[in-house]
Formats: sequence, structure tokens, C-alpha cells
Amino acid sequence: MNTPLLSPRDILRRVFGYEAFRGPQQAIIEHVVAGGDALVLMPTGGGKSLCYQVPAIARQDAGQGTAIVVSPLIALMHDQVGALHEAGVEAAFLNSSLTGEEAAQVEKRLLRGELTLLYAAPERVTTPRFLAQIDALAERGQLALFAIDEAHCVSQWGHDFRPEYRALTVLHERYPGVPRIALTATADALTRADIVERLQLEQAQQFVSSFDRPNIRYTIVEKKDALSQLLRFIEREHAGEAGIVYCQSRKRVEDVAQSLSEAGIQALPYHAGLDSAIRQQNQNRFLREEGLVMVATIAFGMGIDKPDVRFVAHLDMPKNIEGYYQETGRAGRDGAAADAWMAYGLQDVVNQRRMIDESPAGEGFKQVMRGKLDALLALAEATDCRRVRLLGYFGEVYGASPPAAGPPQVGHDPLGGQRGHEVPSVGATCGNCDNCLHPPAVQDGSELARKFLSCIYRVQQASGISFGAGHMMDILRGKQTEKVAQYGHEQLSTFGIAKEAGESELRAVLRQLIAIGAVAVDGGMFNTLRLTDGSRAVLKGEVKVQLRESVATPMAKRSRRAGALAPAAQALGVDDQVRYINLKTWRADVAREHNLPAYVIFHDATLAEIARRRPQSLEDLQGISGIGAKKLEAYGADVLRVVADGA
Repeated sequence: MNTPLLSPRDILRRVFGYEAFRGPQQAIIEHVVAGGDALVLMPTGGGKSLCYQVPAIARQDAGQGTAIVVSPLIALMHDQVGALHEAGVEAAFLNSSLTGEEAAQVEKRLLRGELTLLYAAPERVTTPRFLAQIDALAERGQLALFAIDEAHCVSQWGHDFRPEYRALTVLHERYPGVPRIALTATADALTRADIVERLQLEQAQQFVSSFDRPNIRYTIVEKKDALSQLLRFIEREHAGEAGIVYCQSRKRVEDVAQSLSEAGIQALPYHAGLDSAIRQQNQNRFLREEGLVMVATIAFGMGIDKPDVRFVAHLDMPKNIEGYYQETGRAGRDGAAADAWMAYGLQDVVNQRRMIDESPAGEGFKQVMRGKLDALLALAEATDCRRVRLLGYFGEVYGASPPAAGPPQVGHDPLGGQRGHEVPSVGATCGNCDNCLHPPAVQDGSELARKFLSCIYRVQQASGISFGAGHMMDILRGKQTEKVAQYGHEQLSTFGIAKEAGESELRAVLRQLIAIGAVAVDGGMFNTLRLTDGSRAVLKGEVKVQLRESVATPMAKRSRRAGALAPAAQALGVDDQVRYINLKTWRADVAREHNLPAYVIFHDATLAEIARRRPQSLEDLQGISGIGAKKLEAYGADVLRVVADGA
């Protein structure tokens, strides 16, 4: 094998402008440069892209050709290629945004060996036309590596399964000597094992980073008036800052975006039903403008590199912890303080459970999906540290080293969900979640749960039909409603046996009963309840039901940020802040000219460091993090002028 002229550290410094690798980056890069396969699990914002970009540059420098990057999103390809161009790296993409003539030009550049990296979607990579082009490169020894981004998409157990990823097995079968690196931010043990099997990565070295994002504060609240709760959260904590709000339906996305806009918050909708031009325009605005809130379905977000998203809010419960973790991970990529906020309620649990039960999938698949939902509900209902439970789901003990590399092991699941999770650290606290900041009171809801189950049984026995949650709670609380009188349910022995319980308490009990499989929700417009085989253990007292008492304690209010300054600039002196603002204005003009997000030109932290150091020459700019050789050449003189003008 030819030896690269530049070492990985040289490439990091000269091309990207960084002095040192983070975490396992160096070990991953050296392994792939040497021709090894790798499976990389690294949290959002951990620097996954460098793990294949640096090896691609090194192997191309050694005469080993072009790296093919499999990426599922057009927006991600555009921004990554734009950032590589800014760093002086020859890169291109092939996707549906190109005309036929533009795509043909990219293909010619590929075959001439002019590209260091080529990004393409999985469905394009596996076409006969594209494979023929890769064949031509491989025959000349000009195929450097394959990078498979968002690798969890290959797994049916993952939160974003995409069937076209399954066809990527052809890469190993057809080009067995070309190194492959598969990367994801979200994969529990079962999903990881599926990735290994589906992509034939049994011999690949696994690199598992800590899943912890210590800068993110996790808060989960009981849903009462979700929109009002969201408005209070944004106005109190994140006024004028960028954020993402996830909703389950397209209509809810549009309603929430409109309501936020009417409340004076700049908000845009994003979902698959919007006209593609409007959807793209809204995404571009979110990436390129400051302080916008994107209200979206889960169709939005994968591959979004915007570093200054200060909060991610869920108005509807996700399907599983993987989805929750992936979506919340889009907050605080710059390492500064950020929030993950979710409102959830009984209807969320009912809806998600019903979607699983009514799906055409096999019973084995449904059982795993129920387990994943149960684990998410356990996180939502938890009275101990959220972070400990979240990390435990991914097999990591809070405060310990990340899981060792090696084959995924699937075993017992202590969270009541899918198998393959670690026991949370008893008593561990992170100090940056709602339960740690404001510990909730806990009560034993087992007796109330038994009353609820008994009521369902008596109603079914008396009427021969099932009823929904609202009617059951009316009976338990002894309410004389028209429906109660119609069916004579005031005569039941369970009528009024839970008069002392409030509606929110009964809903909390029902959430737990559904989660542990003691109550099933039948489909249809009425969402009727029925007992299951799991009801017996609760009725016999073999399974306890623990409830967290509803708390209205406000979030610990963070200090108001200084105007529109990014966290990286808040420690600057007054004169340096003026320079920083001038640099941001200059950067915005350059970004518009290049049709790129501003952070692709320079990150906020780079501008803050320039403002602090007040460089007087190009030599002074060298060594500032984020300024590589190409950017120094392209922008150095302008940066010095802006700094001098602000003196």
C-alpha cells in the first residue's frame, strides 16, 4: 500500500484548521487509512464526518483514488460538499437536484480521478450505471473507501429504517478489498448487531464513543395544554434563539407553526406534504438565518449540521428512545448549553401502542417495537436521573468509560423494553435534567391500578362491550354522566371506588398499565380498553405500579444571554464583542454570496477567538481553530481588515 504524503494530523491541521483530534477520531482514522473496516457509533456533534473525510484525503494523497460517501439526504450532501470546497477539497454529489448535464459532468470528473469524495444516495449507488462506474475505478485501483453514513437506516430495529440501505451489501460482495466505514449516532445493541449482519461488517473494528451529551438539559413534562406549555418554555428560556419543534402529524405542524408565529416567534413548517420548493426554502432559511424555529415532522433533521440549535422540543411522544435521542441530539452541537424538552400524555401512549398493534408487521417485530415504546415511557415516567436511564438504554453506565469495542451482546433489558440494555447506575445523578434539578415525589399506585383493572373487568362483564379511558375514569370517580346512566354503570361495584383520585392521577396509572402490557388499547375511533394476560400479575400484587406525582416546579432559569451573542462570545470584553459582531456581519455576506450556511464559512467559536486575539497579520491567524490553509488564503486579508476596522 502506498504511504500518504500527509499524516492524518497534518490533514486535520492544514485542511480543517484544528490542532488535535477528539475522542476516538484519531484511532478510527488511522485504522481506515490503513485499509481496515470500521463501525463507528458517535453522538451527534462528535465529529463523525472527519472520521471518513480525513481518511479519504489521506488515501487520495497516496494515489488510492476517490471515496464514495453514501448519504440519505440531499441537504446534507449540499452542505458537506460546500464545506469541503471551502476547505480546498475536491468533492461533489450526485442527486436529483442536478440536471442531466450537471450529473454527467460529475460522472466525468469521477472517472478522470478528479474527486476526493463523491456523495450519493443509497438508491443511486446500487444502480447498474453507478456500479459500472465504480467497477472502472476499482479496476484502476482508484477506489479509496466507502463511507456509509446514517448506518442505522439499514436496520429494521432502528428508528429510521430505509429498505434501500439493505442493497448496500453489494459493496462488500463486489469490492471486498475496499475499506468500509459505517457511521451512526443512534444504535442500541440490537440495532448495532443488525447493522453488522446486514452490511457484513463482522470483521470490522467497532468504535463506540460515549453517548452522553452533557451540555443538553433533559426535561419531560406531563402534557396539559401542550401549545401553552411550549410557548412558556420558548419565551422563558429561548426567546430569539434557534430551535426545532417535533410534531407527529402534518396538520399539527402547520397549526403549531402558525400559533408560534402569531405569538411573535419566527416559526416555519416542514413536512413531506409541503410543496418541495417551499420545504427546501424553509430548510435553507433555518440553516442560514438566526433565531428561527422549525416546526416539523421527523422528516426533518437527519444530517442537519446547524451548530447553534439551542433547543429541541417534542409536542408528541416519539416511537422509541433511538428516535428521541437522535432528534434531541440536534441541539447544542456547538457544545454550549441546550435543552431537550418534551410534553407527553396518555393519548401519546395510546396512539403509539395502537400503531404498533395495527401494523401489518409480524408479531416478533411488534413485540420488539412494544419493548422500545415501553423503554421510552419508562424514561418519561422515571423519577430518577433521565441521563442515567438514557445512557443505560444504549449500554453505557453514567460516569464510566463507554462500552468496549467488539461484537454487540444482546441480553436482559432492565427498562422493561427491548433486550440489550444495561442496568442504570443506582443513585447516580447528572445535575442537568429536571429530575436531578427538581426531584419529584413518588407514590405507590398499585392499589389504584388494581381498581382500574377491576373496573375494566366489571364493565366488560356487565355490558359485553369495551369502553374508552374517559368513561372508565368517570365510573371510578363516581361521576353521574349520561353514558353512565345509559348503561347502568352506576350499579357496578367499582362505581366511585376511586373518588379520591384526580383525573391526572388516573391517567398516570393508565399510562403505566398500558406501558407494562396490563391494558391493551383496541383500534377504531373510540380507543377502547381491555384486559390482557399481563393484567393478572398486577391484580395479584406481583407487579407494582409506581407513580411520579405531577410537579409544577419551574425549570431552573438560565441567565439571559447577552443579546444575540452566541455562547462562545459572551465571555468577550465589550471591544471584542464589537469585533465579533462585525465579523459575523462580514461572514453573513460571504455566506450569502456562496449560498452556504454561515457556520460553513467559520463557526461562531472561530470568530470569537479571532475577536479575542485581535490578529494583525496572516501569521497571527494561523493556529486559530477552524482556519485551515485554504480559508486562510481565501479570507485572511478580509478578516484582518474587519478586525482593524473594529479597533
